[in-house]
Amino acid sequence: MNLISLSKLPFSTAQGWPELEKIHPGLLKVFAFIVLPLSLLPPAMLYYAGTNYPESFFKGAAGNAWGEIGLVFFLAEMLTFLGMGWLIKQVAESNRLQIDHHDAYLLAAIAPVPLWLSSLGLLVPSLAFNAGLSLVALGLSCGIIYHGIEGLSHMREDVTAAAIVQTVIGAGLAAWALLLVMVMLL
Repeated sequence: MNLISLSKLPFSTAQGWPELEKIHPGLLKVFAFIVLPLSLLPPAMLYYAGTNYPESFFKGAAGNAWGEIGLVFFLAEMLTFLGMGWLIKQVAESNRLQIDHHDAYLLAAIAPVPLWLSSLGLLVPSLAFNAGLSLVALGLSCGIIYHGIEGLSHMREDVTAAAIVQTVIGAGLAAWALLLVMVMLL
């Protein structure tokens, strides 16, 4: 699978998803080559931003232990990944869609990629820039879940897919808000 196919995942059900389904990558491989390395980006970037220019993002947080915060953030990301795979499967089944565990966790692994990559925006010490970048990344993640549900379950009911995305993204935003609160409290 090439980068062009991957870039189409948030925008199309017919492009990228059939190829990904045909490849059927093992979950251990997906975890080792996608989830683990990319989920290290936000804690590393949080550490970088917190130690190099804390006043730009974290008012009054200059003395915090950014290494510990990064570790807690990483562990929370791993728990969120596990929970999101389970949630995708449960919500799909409650909407009478057949999606197996493999596809649910594959979707949970691919959906946060734009969010993980958006953490590179912390190289720029601008809260407005990073907020905008995060919103774009969130939109791309929603697109991945939406088209992934349709593509992997082989259904074309927009309302059902939208309901699933709403529930999954809602839970994801709640988890994200908890992560941010943890960072602020530490």
